[in-house]
Parts: sequence; structure tokens; C-alpha cells
Amino acid sequence: MNILIKNVLHDGTKKNILIEGNRFSSLEVAAETAADKVIDAEGLAILPAFYNCHTHAAMSLLRGYADDMPLQTWLQDYIWPYEDKLTPDDIENGSRIAAKEMVQTGSVFFNDMYFDIDRTIKVVEETGMRACIGITVMEMHSLAVEQGKREFVEQFKDPTGGRIQLAIAPHAIYTVGKEKLMRSAEWARKCGLKLHIHLSETAVEVENCLKEHGMTPVRYLDSIGFLGPDVVAAHCVHIDEGEWDILAERGVTAVHNPCSNMKLGSGRFPYELAIKSGARIALGTDGCSSNNNLDMREEMKFAALMAKCVSADTSGRLSNTGDPTLLPADLILKWATVNGAQAFGIDAGEIAEGKLADCLLVDLGDIRMQPNHNLVSNWVYAASSDCVKTVICDGRVIR
Repeated sequence: MNILIKNVLHDGTKKNILIEGNRFSSLEVAAETAADKVIDAEGLAILPAFYNCHTHAAMSLLRGYADDMPLQTWLQDYIWPYEDKLTPDDIENGSRIAAKEMVQTGSVFFNDMYFDIDRTIKVVEETGMRACIGITVMEMHSLAVEQGKREFVEQFKDPTGGRIQLAIAPHAIYTVGKEKLMRSAEWARKCGLKLHIHLSETAVEVENCLKEHGMTPVRYLDSIGFLGPDVVAAHCVHIDEGEWDILAERGVTAVHNPCSNMKLGSGRFPYELAIKSGARIALGTDGCSSNNNLDMREEMKFAALMAKCVSADTSGRLSNTGDPTLLPADLILKWATVNGAQAFGIDAGEIAEGKLADCLLVDLGDIRMQPNHNLVSNWVYAASSDCVKTVICDGRVIR
């Protein structure tokens, strides 16, 4: 199917953009160009779609449940007992709520870590989204469970023809032991899959790792050969300068989750060190139980403002003054779009000829987008997801 998007604002100029199949074929064609579908985008701008690089989709069922408490109490006393009661039907319903919310707010991809993944895959197929579906690994899982997961990977065939990929997702170093972490890495690399893990989310995680292994979590994972360009590490809050250098050297993608980090009191992401290291940084929402939404545009604003409100030195000590130049709007937009796409090998995340056609059409007539001195700044700092009028994923209109 070919789509012609007429009169759309792109890079400050009105353009007629042609999508052929699932890619942008031209960013400037005649208004009379033949197409199967024509979208009159007068008064709209085209922007890259969002790639939510860390979430737990089915946890939309826990939105507003067990708020305002410490991470370990929240997990052990509330979240995990609740999750033990969830059925496959529950997980499908929760994933469907999440997918609907993500599409409405401009996301075309999510990197998931949860259970009963066949149900989440079904939802992704229905919605037209992209996803990386994590096969969760926990120390408590028996060898029989582990073998069943391996068989699922071996037999998996993407029902969408290219929009779904799998990952091996050991939950964290405090829920998965050394041997199983090493097996997970070996298994993922044998199958050519990504590795998805929570990393250095809290100070307690770091303290316990130092006590148990004599080193910090990043150094521990590096010492067992876990880290590499196939690793997507969520949170990365309590990481020092040397560890950021390790992540950059190994090609790890660090996923920043500002709203979840603030809500759970996990700490301030070390923006200065992360940016200085040159590591690839992407953005994610985490699950609805700790955010409490899946709105990536909102996540961009919180990330940018959190970066500016206080500053930190190389040891992580915070001052009571900030740096308004840190994490500008164009950089956080890259974290939310092209960086996430690149992390998962998706040839998208920008509006360019030859790239996969994932994009948003946003309403310039919305009062929060006026005046249009700087479209990207408006999108990051002023807009809301209500400005999203059309969502295109893989060359198909999905909203």
C-alpha cells in the first residue's frame, strides 16, 4: 500500500511525502502523485514516532495499585503477590490496554518484560505495533520451565512478518544468579536475540552487590561476560564514571525511565556521566504500576527537566543549582526515537528517504503548539499527547 501525506510540515517547510510499502520513498513529490491512500495533513507536522525501550505492558492492570512506597516493599509485599494471581487472560487484557495507550500517545514500539508472552504477541499482531517481547528469566524458575522457554524460542515464527522480535530477559542481578545469567547470555547470543535486564536501579542493589561480589553491578556483569552490544539495561541510576565507560565500550544501550525513578525514589539518573561517556541512551516508561502511564512524550519532558534541575559532579554529588543547557530538546527527542530504534536494529526513528515509515502527524493548531518558534521545543516542553492525530507504523495507519 502507498500513502501520500500532503501539505505536511517537515523541517520548517510544507512537503508532500510518499510512503511506498513500508518505507519513506520520497520526502518531496508532486501533490498529484498517485497513491492508494491520501492524507491531507494541512495544519499538521510530521515527527518520528516513539520507541518505548523498557516497560511491562500487562502491568497496566496495576495502575494506581500500591502507590507511594519503597521499591522493595512495593515489589515483595504488593506487586509480586498480585502478579501471582494473574491468569493468561488477565495478561492479554492488560497488554491490550497498554498497547492502546501507547498507540494513542505516539509509540509504535515497546520493549517488554513479562509472562505468558504468547498473549502479548497476539495483542501486538492485532494492533499493528512493533515490539521486542522479553522471555523473563528468574532464579526461581525450574529447569523444566527454562527448557520450555528455550523450546518456545526455537519454534517461534513472527506472525507479523517482521514487527516482532524476542529477547532473553533475566530480571535483575538480585533475582537471577550468576550461572543463570551466564546461561541467559549464551542462549541469547546463540539465537541472535537481545538481552534485557534491570540494572543499578537502586542504591540498595549496588550495596548488596558489593557485599556479595565485591564489585558494583556493571563491573560484576562485565566480569562474567554478560555485557555487550546486544544488552539493553533499564534504569542505570547508580552508575559511576568508570561504569559508564564500560557500558559505552561494550556497546550497551542504557534505558532511562525518569518518571518511574522519581515515583519510586530510586534516585537521579547521572545525565552528565551518561552523556559524556558516549553510551547509547534510550527512553522508556517502565510499567503503569510505577509511572503510572505509558506516555513517552511526557517522559521526554520529565527527563529533560530532571536533568536541568540539579547538577552533579563526577562522584555523583548533587548541588542545589542546575544546568539549563543540559539535555536539550533535540537530544531528548533522539533518545525517545532514533536511539531506541537503533538499539533494536529497526531502520527507523527519523523522517528520511529509505527509512521504515514509522511517524506521527501532530496538530499545529493545538493551543499548546502555538506559536511555532521551535517545533521540537514545543513537542518536548509544551505539547500533550492529545496533539497526536495520526500514527503510522511500518507504512500502515494504526491510529
